Amino acid sequence: MVDDEANIVAALRRLLRRDGYTLLSAGSGEEGLALLATQAVDVILSDQRMPGMSGVEFLRQAKILRPDTVRLVLSGYTELQSITNAINEGAIFKFLTKPWDDEQLRANIAEAFSFKRLADENRRLSTQLREANAQLERMLADKQGQIVRERRTMGVLHELLQVLPWPLLGVDEAGMVVAANAQLENLLGSAAALLGGDSDAVLPAALARFAAGGGDDETVLALCGADYRVLRRQLGERSGAAGKLLILLPEGKCDG
Repeated sequence: MVDDEANIVAALRRLLRRDGYTLLSAGSGEEGLALLATQAVDVILSDQRMPGMSGVEFLRQAKILRPDTVRLVLSGYTELQSITNAINEGAIFKFLTKPWDDEQLRANIAEAFSFKRLADENRRLSTQLREANAQLERMLADKQGQIVRERRTMGVLHELLQVLPWPLLGVDEAGMVVAANAQLENLLGSAAALLGGDSDAVLPAALARFAAGGGDDETVLALCGADYRVLRRQLGERSGAAGKLLILLPEGKCDG
């Protein structure tokens, strides 16, 4: 509360103390600014016509010093233009007149505190939203980096599969062919025809049945006129992969 008349400040104290506020007072705009420099407040109620600094000018400076405060003018003098300008600038929340009605003044002060709580909550939520967005951006950047690394790794693994001397076959847990190297293509046909196909439909029957089995195992199968020792390895023990890898080790030359 800022007013150069001590009796006004005393009357305001008597009226507002019943509402449980912590009340601070100053006798001039300069004293009010000095108080605000060291004390955070929620609502400012200032007289308009005071010696030296007017209430409007005090509230303009108070807005700069404490932008989150809710600022009201209480005055018996209606300097309409200066008060209108201050309201348009956001320096003043409301203009109240003297003499005041006690209950109406209390209601206006309560409304100012409600406005302050709402503004504080909006700022809190905005801060949380900015922090959440920043965290999401970091997570997306990390995920994008992980995707790039995984693509490079998959590229290396794909090249490795192609240069290995044995036919290799990857089947997912649903029985779809998801990997086939050049050696397998030479043995069974085009990899393009194999990839994405159901193992029962695109693989020789004996190889499809063995691929459908569970766990690590091996067998000997006759494929393309030659015998192959087929190793089946269950994936997922050391990674999130699900499916099986089959390695075909020729035990004799394939005639095609």
